[in-house]
Amino acid sequence: MSRLQTTPSGWKLTTLGTFIDFKNGINADKNAYGSGTEFVNVMDIFKRNFIKKCNILGKVEITEKQKAEYSVKYGDILFNRTSEVPDEIAFSSVYLDETEITFGGFVIRGRQKKELLDPLFAGYCFNNSSIRREMIRRSQGVVRANIGQKDLNKVPILIPPKDEQKKIASVLALWDNAIAKTEALIAAKEKQFEGLTQKLFKPNHSWKPYRLAELFDNRKESNNTDLPLISITRDKGVIPHSETNRKDNSSEDKSKYLRIHPNDIGYNTMRMWQGVSALSGIDGIVSPAYTICIPKKIVDPEFIAFLFKTKPMIHKFYRYSQGLTSDTWNLKFHHFCEVKAEIPDIETQVEIAQILNTAKHEIDLIKKTLEQYRSQKRGLMQKLLTGEWQVTSAQPAAEGELQDRTKENVA
Repeated sequence: MSRLQTTPSGWKLTTLGTFIDFKNGINADKNAYGSGTEFVNVMDIFKRNFIKKCNILGKVEITEKQKAEYSVKYGDILFNRTSEVPDEIAFSSVYLDETEITFGGFVIRGRQKKELLDPLFAGYCFNNSSIRREMIRRSQGVVRANIGQKDLNKVPILIPPKDEQKKIASVLALWDNAIAKTEALIAAKEKQFEGLTQKLFKPNHSWKPYRLAELFDNRKESNNTDLPLISITRDKGVIPHSETNRKDNSSEDKSKYLRIHPNDIGYNTMRMWQGVSALSGIDGIVSPAYTICIPKKIVDPEFIAFLFKTKPMIHKFYRYSQGLTSDTWNLKFHHFCEVKAEIPDIETQVEIAQILNTAKHEIDLIKKTLEQYRSQKRGLMQKLLTGEWQVTSAQPAAEGELQDRTKENVA
């Protein structure tokens, strides 16, 4: 259960079934959904560690008897019992509201027979990597992963004393608050960035219309297999393929792969209408799924990269990407060349790109801070939920009072 080879003093090692009753949710007629009692579904559990009535969007019409049988009360722990992949099985969320609601058929309710877990602590303890491994290991299914009540009954759990549970929950809540505030800040900054982009890319009388054929050449240079394979993404730009979660194509024949140079604009030939384009800052090779464009001297590459992300341009790419059938989307270079765009002189382009790069850099720094908070929280959870670290103060994060139990002689 833990990197500690012994159970920390005062902690209890048991299994979930010894103190929790599990029950599958209700499966109502399809016409019953849309009004009635709030019910928890799988997506509600994926979104948060804790749920309140105001967070629930789904409703279902059920009888009073069903409401009693499938009730969700304060402190109940809800698990998703099915998922597309094993890694997403049995995520949990704790209900923290006094109003009783209900829960759907793809959810398992856990209700404590003996209240060994503080509800706030329960919102975190099931995210412990040791418990997650046990749940994933016990899941079954070929097409979809499933976990049942009997499987959850056997999952081992290490439970600290109640007072330490409260301290652990208070520490992790500090990180949750920091993460939530940072996420809100990012959302606000991205909204500001969108407004700034719309303002800066609003053409005036000095902007001139061009066909993209006048602004770009098509790079068809064959690959050099000594160069790294790279990918073009909508959010992260041009990055090494190894940094994506896509399959490894290292063994494939790359005779048709293309070179991409710094300052080239690459786009996904079938996804340009979704905004999948970026300016390259590295040398590499790309698969035939991409088209490589070389900006001419009258355009600033960074300005163009931002322009291609604007809604008016994406709408134009959308129109030119439509194929002969409704399920065909393909922006070949000759179609790309027919798209029209208005641009200012090169000096103005550079100025606009600098302003947007500064704003984007600020957002990127905040996103790095968010990742640091998330990483710190994951590390803290592993230490605190296994008893390797002990909270010695009610406000340990502010005072730095976390004690490493591995240095103690724990019985």
